[in-house]
Amino acid sequence: MNVITGANRLKFNNCSIITSLWRFYASGSAENIEELVKKNKVVVFMKGVPEEPRCGFSNAVVQIFRMHGVTYDAHDVLKDEELRQGIKAYSNWPTIPQVFIGGEFIGGCDIMLQMHQNGELVEELRKAGIKSALLDKEQQMSKTEDTK
Repeated sequence: MNVITGANRLKFNNCSIITSLWRFYASGSAENIEELVKKNKVVVFMKGVPEEPRCGFSNAVVQIFRMHGVTYDAHDVLKDEELRQGIKAYSNWPTIPQVFIGGEFIGGCDIMLQMHQNGELVEELRKAGIKSALLDKEQQMSKTEDTK
């Protein structure tokens, strides 16, 4: 029979308090995620890292940002399960990758691809103070066409 004595109860309670504090300050906490999201203009929570994405959807987001010449802060959710679950709860979005621009949740790979294809991404980046490299290329091509 397990009996929790006064001394054991104190140890048990201290352990619970420490565990609660650890969870509160863990990487997946809403406060920590909000800090990460607001730290940079563009933040991506992905599987892997930009140099080595670990899923096709994360790779697609990396390629989209590469085409636009956007630098961003990336976080590998495969290295931190609490971050992986925490970001899903924070954004109320079930899948990874997740993209934030200007501190606001934009969406995942499918939304990024759609925004890239219809030109909305250029505008969203502009609102955050970022000029798309694709816009520069289009303007250069237009100038070249005009001089012919």
